[in-house]
Amino acid sequence: MTTKIGITGAAGRMGRTLIEAIAASSDDLQLAAAIEHPESSLLGADAGELAGLGKNGVVVVASLDAVISNIDVLIDFTVPAATIANVQACAEQGIGIVIGTTGFTAEQQAIIDTAAMKTAICKASNFSTGVNVCFKLLDMAARVLGDDVDIEVYEAHHRHKVDAPSGTALSMGQVVADALDRDLDKVAVYGREGQTGARERETIGFATVRAGDIVGDHTVTFAAEGERVEITHKASSRMSFGRGAVRAAGWLKAQNAGLYDMQDVLGLK
Repeated sequence: MTTKIGITGAAGRMGRTLIEAIAASSDDLQLAAAIEHPESSLLGADAGELAGLGKNGVVVVASLDAVISNIDVLIDFTVPAATIANVQACAEQGIGIVIGTTGFTAEQQAIIDTAAMKTAICKASNFSTGVNVCFKLLDMAARVLGDDVDIEVYEAHHRHKVDAPSGTALSMGQVVADALDRDLDKVAVYGREGQTGARERETIGFATVRAGDIVGDHTVTFAAEGERVEITHKASSRMSFGRGAVRAAGWLKAQNAGLYDMQDVLGLK
């Protein structure tokens, strides 16, 4: 049975990637709606042409309300405020939603949690299959290496990314902290400057780079005396995220109300 997918932020970099990913997917996944903000100059454009694929007959519209009855699942990689509004609209209609947006406040996350009681939601900091494999490897490494190593998380993204550290970096830190039974809020160190003193073993450090057109690099280092283990993922194209999100949309249609992540989609839990 065909899964009809809607995309918000359809004219943006990730939106166009998602359109392309749907076009390259199996026949049971179909682009059914493309949404942009009301002030966009691209309203009325053909979504296929925006993605460089030629016309597909899906016209970019300014409102989710105008097309929500035509879709089974919405994919949202926009900004927190817009995503929250879309989550609430989808929950009211029982429409599934795949969330790739990051940077939510605690209050916004609570809204998502409540909406998941009404509809199926898949929320992940990163939809890349490779990154999600890294999450499993990080859990294993942390449990084996334990408190005998210093742990640092490095991430780099393009100059336009507005939140830091990245949601993926924070998720990596959370995986490690959970494996070691640490409270990330208490042990995270976000950057260092000046006379910081000797490093405390239990801390988990984060370093952030914003430059050029870097799609996304993440490395977690487990450093001991005489050796270190590094688990790295480097994305060279947004298509890795797009393929994963589209895969999640197809999977989500068959799920009951609840809050899921990409680990659920891939069967890694």
